[in-house]
Amino acid sequence: MILVLAGTSDARELALLMKQAGYELLTTVVTDNAAKSMEEAGVPVQVGRLTADDMQALIAAKGVRAVVDASHPFAEEASKNAMAGAKAADVPYIRYERESLSAPGSEKLIMVDDYVQAAELAADKRGVIMLTTGSKTLKTFTDRLLGLPDTTLVARMLPRLDNMQKCEELGLEQKNIVAMQGPFSKELNKALYDHYGVTLMITKESGKVGAFDEKVEAALEMGIETIVIGRPQIDYGTKFSDYGSVLDQLNLVTGGI
Repeated sequence: MILVLAGTSDARELALLMKQAGYELLTTVVTDNAAKSMEEAGVPVQVGRLTADDMQALIAAKGVRAVVDASHPFAEEASKNAMAGAKAADVPYIRYERESLSAPGSEKLIMVDDYVQAAELAADKRGVIMLTTGSKTLKTFTDRLLGLPDTTLVARMLPRLDNMQKCEELGLEQKNIVAMQGPFSKELNKALYDHYGVTLMITKESGKVGAFDEKVEAALEMGIETIVIGRPQIDYGTKFSDYGSVLDQLNLVTGGI
């Protein structure tokens, strides 16, 4: 049994390749929507967040031979728990992370290290700010930006009930919520920026699969200032950015199927 932290489209593709190679899998995801995608592909799935202790217990209960962490590049907590759980259970840990994309060079683009830096910089700039970093860190931005003079915060996120409830709890007006499932083309990004009169866009460097380039290129072509949050700096140990290398390493550490 191989335990796969999934939940993204590329994680699903990797899981399917592992299944085709003959490995018995259990995938873990956080949302019901991600679980449905795995079920439709015929891959066993478990829903829910796992602590390091949960991970260790699951590895023991299922006889897991290796952990493949293909979670989102910004799922920092999930990766740290997976590494700790695998280490405690004494099984190999393999990280798959989609390739990082270099942000296009432009005087309109600013790289920052984290969400707090992005919120502080946005508070200095003000204007119409479109946030495309998801709901998990929304509070960091609403706490700093809502109520500032000459500032409107527009948040784009997945159309889920819990996201809408969070927006309401944090005081984000309904008219300033874009609830849509991506990925978005450059043309659609431009249309949204134009519709809201966006003067500043905030995103995170999630890679091509996360439609990072379409978001940023659309903003820069329209002369919109862009703040890009860099990926968390984590020492994963064994890490690859292509499926073939993951499969080769899995074969190496498990001795084959």
